[in-house]
Amino acid sequence: MKQYLDLLTRIIDEGTEKEDRTGTGTLSVFGAQMRFDLRDGFPLVTTKKVHMKSIIHELIWLISGDTNIKYLNDNGVKIWDEWADEEGALGPIYGEQWRNWGHWEPEFTANVQEPFMGMRRKKVDQLANAIDLLRNNPDSRRIIVSAWNAADLDQMALHPCHMMFQYNTCPMDRQERLNEAYKIIPQDEWASNTGVPYPYEDGELDDLLIPSRWLDLQMFQRSTDSLLGLPFNIASYSLLLMMTAQVVNMVPRDFVWTGGDTHIYRNHFKGALTQLEREPMSLPSMTIRPRAELWNYKYEDFSLEGYQSHPHIKFEVAV
Repeated sequence: MKQYLDLLTRIIDEGTEKEDRTGTGTLSVFGAQMRFDLRDGFPLVTTKKVHMKSIIHELIWLISGDTNIKYLNDNGVKIWDEWADEEGALGPIYGEQWRNWGHWEPEFTANVQEPFMGMRRKKVDQLANAIDLLRNNPDSRRIIVSAWNAADLDQMALHPCHMMFQYNTCPMDRQERLNEAYKIIPQDEWASNTGVPYPYEDGELDDLLIPSRWLDLQMFQRSTDSLLGLPFNIASYSLLLMMTAQVVNMVPRDFVWTGGDTHIYRNHFKGALTQLEREPMSLPSMTIRPRAELWNYKYEDFSLEGYQSHPHIKFEVAV
């Protein structure tokens, strides 16, 4: 996770002191980017312990379209509690926009004298549309999901920080496909296990359901709490990339994080310096049990292996 530590260093070295909505104050840079190749391991910060259980449950919750904290609380996750009302509601935040993006449109009747009856709410499942495009038009440059619905912002407990993401795919060459095939069955065992001799024709690889495309994901985050939120965001969207790749039979490659106002809160400086003094550890691996659709995954489907980290650092949430 050198990319993450390099970003912290840049903020400390180049950042501008700014005031903010919470009154805490920040050191901030504008415009930053990190790229994580998931083939190198699962990008989970190791210079402090990150609570993967919360990340997985939150992502499942977001994908489901839920906007009430009950599911999170039932599973011991408290990360949204500060913003929920007394009934646990958060308004039309991420999940609502991903799965039920709404806009108002006129509703008419057959009455010629009074044809206009009012407005109706039309829903769009952006996430399902993205999956459909990946399966049927993977070279599209429009495979985008946005949480920034200007018409709904005033009803949200918190305006979206990670506000949009875009998928990208590209074809694998023949050797890359073969490399993926050998992960399933080693080269010297293929003929006896599959009945298909080496080398294989592309059609034979297709019959064996060997993926033929890489899948990348880029997320844009307008406002980034670099110490408390960003490690969660990196892991969450990397996980989303892996899950999506499974359901569309592609291979996850790059998660690209792009930030707008990227900051360290004043009361987080000490924790930032502590992390920069620590030596990063090797990245863990993530195994996911296959599911047919993105919204079918359960917490039990995820297995994080080989995660070693330095001790937890407590950071106060700026509300």
